[in-house]
Parts: sequence; C-alpha cells; structure tokens
Amino acid sequence: MKIGLARRGYSSTGGAESYLRRFVAALRAAGHEAVIFGSPEWPAGARPEGAEFVPVAGGSPQAFSNALRALRPHASGLCDVLFSLERVAHCDCFRAGDGVHRAWLEHRARGDNSLWKRVHALARAWNPKHRQLLALERALFAPDGSGARAVVANSQMVAREIVAHYQYPPARIRTIYNGLSDEFFEPMADGVREQARRELALDAQDYAVLFAGSGWERKGLRFALAAIAQLDPAHRGVLLIAGAGKRRALPAMANDERHVRFLGPVPGGRMRALYAAADVFLLPTLYDPFSNACLEAFASGLPVVTTAQNGFAEILLPAVTGERVDFAWETGALTASLARWADAERRRAARPKILARAADFRMETNLAETLDFLTHLPPARAGF
Repeated sequence: MKIGLARRGYSSTGGAESYLRRFVAALRAAGHEAVIFGSPEWPAGARPEGAEFVPVAGGSPQAFSNALRALRPHASGLCDVLFSLERVAHCDCFRAGDGVHRAWLEHRARGDNSLWKRVHALARAWNPKHRQLLALERALFAPDGSGARAVVANSQMVAREIVAHYQYPPARIRTIYNGLSDEFFEPMADGVREQARRELALDAQDYAVLFAGSGWERKGLRFALAAIAQLDPAHRGVLLIAGAGKRRALPAMANDERHVRFLGPVPGGRMRALYAAADVFLLPTLYDPFSNACLEAFASGLPVVTTAQNGFAEILLPAVTGERVDFAWETGALTASLARWADAERRRAARPKILARAADFRMETNLAETLDFLTHLPPARAGF
C-alpha cells in the first residue's frame, strides 16, 4: 500500500517533522510505500529517507488545501491512502495533533479575565487566519465524511471536542496517544542532576519548578508565575522557564531574579539535563491537545502539575503521579499542588510509579496503532 502524508511548512525542530520521519520508517519496515505531500521549503536533506516527495504550493492553510485537492492524489495514482497532519478540506484520515482550533479560541477567550480582553480575543478570533482555519475544520469534520473519512485524535479530550463542535461521528475517531522515542527512557548518567543544578545556580534546598514551551499565552506562563509568587517562601521555589516568548506581557513577578530564571530556547539534547535538574514540571496551559513536554517530564521521573485542558491530564493519576487543576487561572489550586509536591520524600516515593506510567507511551506503540488504523480503512472515495 502507498500511503500519502500531508504536511504544510517546515521546521527543523518541529515535532510533526520528527514524527513523519519515524512514521515513514515504520511504513517501510511494514512493507508499505510512503509519499510526502509537503511545502516546497522542505530542504532536500531533511526529507524522510525512502519517501517520495511531492511539492505542494500554497503558503496559507487554505492555499495548501486547494493545491493538494487539485493534485487528485488517488485518481492520479499518487497514493492509496492520504493521511494528513494538516487541516485540509479532504483526506482519508486526519491526525488532529494540534487539537480543535475552535476549542482553542473558546479557551483563550475564557482565559482573558477582563471585558476589554474578552472583546479583543473575540475580535482576534475573526481575523482572516482564524476564519480560514475554522472553515477548513468545518469541511474536514463534515458529519457525512466528505472531508475526512476518519480521524486520529491524540487524546479523548480532542475526540470529544470534534464531536461536540462539529457533530462528527464518534465511530470514525480513534484515540491514539503520543509516544516518546527510546532515548527518553535511557537512564541518565551519574552526576547529571548535580551538574545541571550547579550550572543553573540552584542551591540544594531550592525547589526547582520547570516550565517549558513557547507560545507563553497558550501555555499559561502568567499563571505559573502567579502560582510561584504565592508559594510559601519556606519552599524556596524557583521557576525555570525554557522557551521563547514576549516578556513585556508578563506580570511584574517575572522580574524577580530570586525566583524566576529565563533560560531561552533549549536544544532538545539539553532538555534531558534540565528535566534532571528540576523537581516538578508545571504547565498551566489554557489548551493543549496532549503535551509532549509533560510526557518527557514523566519519562524523566518528574511529577506533573497541569490543567484539565491538557489532553495529557487523562493519563495522570492525581496525587500519585502529579496533579490536575480545573482551569489555568485557578492559581491558588496550582500553588497548593506545588506545595504538596515540595516534599522531597513524596517525590522519591512517586518516581518509580511515574517512570512506569511513562513507559506505556512509546513512539513504537503510537506508530503501530496508527498504521493498523490506516491499513484497515474502507476503500477510498472515487475521484479524489
């Protein structure tokens, strides 16, 4: 079987690009062929090995969708099954790795805590970019299957949102959780934690809370800062912030160098040392389909504090492997959760349970389940 994979844009550090490379390898190992329908800016040297590459013009999401449609992938014999990682108007299966755009806009509006901010958020929701994505979602999740014949969601939360917002048939959705590659499960070398904490100027008594991610508005950095500010000084809380964003939009607490460290973008290879240096991982996100950063923290043995708007929260065992609060802006609940995990003995006792839970979510499992789902789809529509 020849499986087409659609991906607009390219990023050297992108999770989707890494996923595609691994998925192509899994396809070839199973005896299938792969073809990538990608933007022309994909560098030749970065394209998945062993996959045919078909350039698809179009800088905007709608233009990419239109250009892909014009290729008539099935009718032209380019592929037997079209698996899209992008919002496009038509495909055999869509991987909703970015969640539901309509749901994200609603969560963002709720997170703006003043009337002016709410009005501003609603105005942003109707700018051309958002209108375009919403139109593509309506076509993609058409209840009659004229858009996507099937959907892979990376959390039950996303699956529910697709049904609730677009009345898409639940029977056509398969939830397949994200997975990590094997290197995340390899034991850390002796002394990595101590060396990383020295480099971060952390004392032995400092309680290091790690926040990682760009897009600080959606990831809820302002709520993380508020939670640290409310933490009892006896806990000596220090918030480590990995990632890029606009500092001028953050509260005054962001300037407290005793309790806040901005680390900037951290290369993937360096993140494992950062997880080793931390005591707990905090992501009070407004919306996240399933945070890979939380899963990486789990694989490093860290308890995770996050929100119910993070699909990752579905695999948490509250009070055993971390904490889940209802909403990002409930900073009192966030602070209380952090205070409970400030107990070093509790963290030590939880570590084996956290590592065992993380081991259930490997990339190989994700790829195998996805490939099984794709290869058992009914025959494609004629003419597409």
